[in-house]
Amino acid sequence: MARQVLLTEEGYSKLVAELDYLINVRRREVAERIKVAKEFGDISENSEYDDAKNEQAFVEGRIAQINEMLSNACLIDSANVNTDKVSVGCRVVLVDLETGEECYYRLVGSAEADPDNHCISNESPVGKAVLGKKVGQKVKVECPAGEIVFQIKAISR
Repeated sequence: MARQVLLTEEGYSKLVAELDYLINVRRREVAERIKVAKEFGDISENSEYDDAKNEQAFVEGRIAQINEMLSNACLIDSANVNTDKVSVGCRVVLVDLETGEECYYRLVGSAEADPDNHCISNESPVGKAVLGKKVGQKVKVECPAGEIVFQIKAISR
C-alpha cells in the first residue's frame, strides 16, 4: 500500500508545474542531447551519450516519483487549518528558551520540506515535537548538539 503524501495547495501546484516542465521541456531537451551524441559515432566510448542517458534516467525517475506523490496526495487546505494547536499547514513561532532566539517555521509534509525557506516536515525532530501542541507549551527537541527546549509563541495560518 502506498504511503499518503501530505501536501499544501502550494506544494501540490509546485509538483504539478515541475511535472509539466519535466514532461514537456526536459524530456525533449534530453532526447535532443541523445540524438546529437549518437552523431558523434561509436556510443560505447561516447561520454556525451552516457551523460545524456544518465540525465534521461534521472528525468524519467523524477517524473515517476512526482506521479507517485501526486496519486497519493492528501491536500491540506490552509484556509481550514486549526490554529488552536500546531498541525500540518500552519506556521509556528518558537522561542529557544536558552538563547531567547525566535525562529519561525511552516509545518508541511515531508515532500515539501525546505528548511532553507523555513518549511519543516511534520516528520522532522522539531516538527514531531511541536505537532499537536498549543501556544505557551514547551517542547524538547533532541539535536546532534544536544537537547533544545522551545516554547511555542504563536500559531497561525
